[in-house]
Amino acid sequence: MTFTWGLYIDWTDLQVGVMVFARTSKAASRLSEQVRNKEIHKQYLCIVDGKLEKTKDTFKDYLYKNERTNTSRIAKPNEKNAKEAILDYEVIKYNEEINLSVIKVDLHTGRHHQIRVQFASRNHSLYGDQKYGTRGRGKQLALWAYSLSFKHPTTKEELTFEDYPEKIGSWKILED
Repeated sequence: MTFTWGLYIDWTDLQVGVMVFARTSKAASRLSEQVRNKEIHKQYLCIVDGKLEKTKDTFKDYLYKNERTNTSRIAKPNEKNAKEAILDYEVIKYNEEINLSVIKVDLHTGRHHQIRVQFASRNHSLYGDQKYGTRGRGKQLALWAYSLSFKHPTTKEELTFEDYPEKIGSWKILED
């Protein structure tokens, strides 16, 4: 089977990793519908500053997006235009020497800069985050879409694609 089609590129988080591209406008339309209906499932790896208190947890916040500055922030639940943001995380590895953690993230909602804002608000900003972070200035944002699942737009077969970052640069932390 060869898949050279797709549609969905989420540039809002500047992540890299698995993406899908459509070969036809009909396939793109069907994939776009899956995105709108939250039927496409993406999982992420990221490197964050420090050691998290819990090895597994759920973050539940409300985010407000500032269109003018292209940033988001944690908001109160009753704030106008604030949207609920939920994610689960699991710590994969912590490196005490450099005080960085590798985290697996599963989004329940896909808000603007959600992963970046929710971790930064808890003093665990993503490594290389120029907007919300403090460490890794000038480095690539350590956010990687490693798993993507969706239904084939024609056959409806459930497809899952995975790709992990090379253990170079910031991702050397993945080495044993």
